[in-house]
Amino acid sequence: MSGTHLIETLINGLISGSIYALIGSGLALIYGTTRVLNFAHGELLMLAGYFILLFAVTLGWPVILAAIATIVLIMVFGALLQRVTIAPLMKREDWAFSVIAATIGLSIFLQSGAQLIWGEQYQGVPYFFHGVAVIGEVRMPWQRIAILVVALAVMGICGLILYRTKLGRIVRATAQDAEAALAVGIPAGHVHTIVFAISAGLAGTGAILLSPLITVNPWMGVSYLLKGFAVVILGGLGSFGGAVAAGFLLGLIESVSVAFVPSEWSNVIAFAFLIAVITARPEGLFAGRGA
Repeated sequence: MSGTHLIETLINGLISGSIYALIGSGLALIYGTTRVLNFAHGELLMLAGYFILLFAVTLGWPVILAAIATIVLIMVFGALLQRVTIAPLMKREDWAFSVIAATIGLSIFLQSGAQLIWGEQYQGVPYFFHGVAVIGEVRMPWQRIAILVVALAVMGICGLILYRTKLGRIVRATAQDAEAALAVGIPAGHVHTIVFAISAGLAGTGAILLSPLITVNPWMGVSYLLKGFAVVILGGLGSFGGAVAAGFLLGLIESVSVAFVPSEWSNVIAFAFLIAVITARPEGLFAGRGA
């Protein structure tokens, strides 16, 4: 492998990893705060894909306005998902299995609803950024560079909110002990709703960045949900920072593997690595406490 090819491979790995980190960090934030495994998270990405298609392509809105509208809508949807579906179930003693069953059912419902509303055809979104960046012999489309830059910025902002603001302290206090937080006046239910909204916003950001590179379809969230769960496990259940690091690591492993084996094997290698990690270190590579 030439030096130029190696650099391009590593950059592509970081770009893929940034998407995995966005999705996985949202799942980790939910689990770290609520101990809920949200199997409908992939469908939030799918819905955001259709929202950006509607606003940017069908209605012809400017990209920035379309992206803002998409993020707002998907965050509202994420909050409603928690309040309407998850919150009532968490009042039961056996809520863990009920929530898993409910989110799986919601995932199937949203996929079927998307097929009824938008059909089964695969639809594309034009590139938001055109042209190719050239540095020496390294060439990379601006659209792919934008994915990495925006994803890093969004996750950086989320990290600052989580670890440097009052809201972040409240979220982390709820994650450590929801009953103790409630005893000192922190409304755990409202915190859970906010966390679901933020997580949905991260998934929506991933969908917006991905939509010009992949086709929008009712099943687009399935593979990314699996990668998201892989990232959560690798990073340590409930660790936001660990999920971000694991997302980039998984993207690099996939990208480098494609340089040596057919692309069809990239998922096999990625999940083989996951199995090896959880066998040797069940708590994950970057295990932390809660969110």
